[in-house]
Amino acid sequence: MKLNLKTLAACVALSATLFSCQKSDKTPVTPVNGIPTEVLNKIAAQGYSTDNVMAVNGGYVVENDIFLSYDALDKPNLGPDLRVADEEQYHTTNLIKRLPRTISVSISGLPRVFVAGTDTAIARYNAVNLRIHFKRVASGGQIQIVGEDLGGGGVLGRSSGFPDDNGNPASTITLNSRKSAFGSNPNVQWVGTVIAHEIGHTIGFRHTDYANRNYSCGFSFPSNEGQAGVGAIWIPGTRKSAKDPGSWMLACTDGSNRPFNPNDVTALNYLYH
Repeated sequence: MKLNLKTLAACVALSATLFSCQKSDKTPVTPVNGIPTEVLNKIAAQGYSTDNVMAVNGGYVVENDIFLSYDALDKPNLGPDLRVADEEQYHTTNLIKRLPRTISVSISGLPRVFVAGTDTAIARYNAVNLRIHFKRVASGGQIQIVGEDLGGGGVLGRSSGFPDDNGNPASTITLNSRKSAFGSNPNVQWVGTVIAHEIGHTIGFRHTDYANRNYSCGFSFPSNEGQAGVGAIWIPGTRKSAKDPGSWMLACTDGSNRPFNPNDVTALNYLYH
């Protein structure tokens, strides 16, 4: 999640699982910030920018807010060819299995407003009456939300990814514990929107505007995330041409509350009702 400027308004990228378009340029790249050339070539081969790559615990952060684990970096870019799209809803190849199912969510290392935001996000999902039900637990959740100082550059947090091959949700979701990230008195509904968005990725949702992040972010490099080996499959019944400004899965947030809109509910029901 990174702070961008859209005209005069602040626009903060919601997810650390932003995926960039597949590049056709296979030209080897030179070392940057001490990152080995071999690693940079793997990053480029998966369609990510090699500018400002940062080594972190367990992998690398690319394009400011995308976490690539060592394991993910070694996986080939598989799946159907990217189809040009607008702002419709998309999901990954892997989805949650063994339904109906209750998924536990725990949160630690963050102030009470984030606990309330987690409860808000869980309540939104459960109100749709899906075959996935969420329940907050004291610790050790299948989805674990933790706090970590991710710096003061407008970063809100990052998610560890999408469902695995066994149909389990991704974990962990890391939110920025630095006070300046969310402000001194963040709105609970907005925090709930951020957490609901990250949970959306853990159960297989791509960004509503994955094909053109400029729509919600104002500017982004590159604007098209591509399918990046995890899939970008259109969800039938969701719009294919009209903009969807209120979707909870837009790539960037303007700081407002975004409960599920009718298009979001259609997508949720298609996958998990």
